[in-house]
Amino acid sequence: MAEIAWRDGEWDRLVDQLSKGDCVPFVGAGAGAGVLPDATKLSRRLAEKYKYPYDRPGDLIEVTDYLVWWFGGDVPYVKSLICEEIRAGADGLDAVLEPYALLAELPLPIFITTNYDDLLLKALTRAGKKPNVAICPWHDQINHSQELLSSEAGWNPRPDSPLIYHLHGSMRQPQSIVLTNDDYEEFITSLVADREIIPPVIRAALTTRSLLFIGYGMRDMTFRTIFNGLQRVLPGMVRRRHVSVQLPPSVNPSGGDAGPSMMQYQAARFDKWRISIYWGTIDEFTGELRRRLGRHDDTPQQS
Repeated sequence: MAEIAWRDGEWDRLVDQLSKGDCVPFVGAGAGAGVLPDATKLSRRLAEKYKYPYDRPGDLIEVTDYLVWWFGGDVPYVKSLICEEIRAGADGLDAVLEPYALLAELPLPIFITTNYDDLLLKALTRAGKKPNVAICPWHDQINHSQELLSSEAGWNPRPDSPLIYHLHGSMRQPQSIVLTNDDYEEFITSLVADREIIPPVIRAALTTRSLLFIGYGMRDMTFRTIFNGLQRVLPGMVRRRHVSVQLPPSVNPSGGDAGPSMMQYQAARFDKWRISIYWGTIDEFTGELRRRLGRHDDTPQQS
């Protein structure tokens, strides 16, 4: 993919920041592709299991809203069902796969994720670290660490004891996950109405360090909703240059130069957020990053 290769300067900056811990991985559902079902596969599985009758079986929010209605409006019950499905896949995983294995090796003190699973926790623990876990308290029924709410008494994450911050909840607390349409609306409303929801250590990380977005698609509404919401609360996010790993857009065979043009178009849209795009798969990105970091790749690859 020479026409969409990164400049060496981009790689040099990212490698230097990761090596010094001056970067925060922001991990989305695509990072677990091939290990856990993505939102579409999970949605279709639930739609089939519970006889979803409409024409959008691959839309997890739509299917979830239907299940809430089907089960008499019991949102916590539906969230528990979703967490059971995710846990069933995660519990059977013995090896730590990319990109989690590489991220866990790096001297990074903070990880942010919108995933509900524990793959980051498992990877960091297997790498010999002692990670702490916290959940964003976007509603008042979420148990979260009070230590994080004060900059004086708060945690001081270090590479050997990093912090994993679950922005959209964790399957360890099913009531914490952001899942339904109402959840997404309440999450953003709470984020904007009460800036203290994001603890000082996370606010500082988001505004003073570069971010590496991995596992998000360019049309991923989770990514766009999160970034727009956080930017409204923390405008300092755009002071640094960030990186997003993205699959190249599909090319219309009759479109001539439509492929590169679409990439340029999408790159320009991301550039308003000061996000540089690496075009390629997560495995391609991780393999090249390992090479430039001088680390052996002895980790099983995702299928």
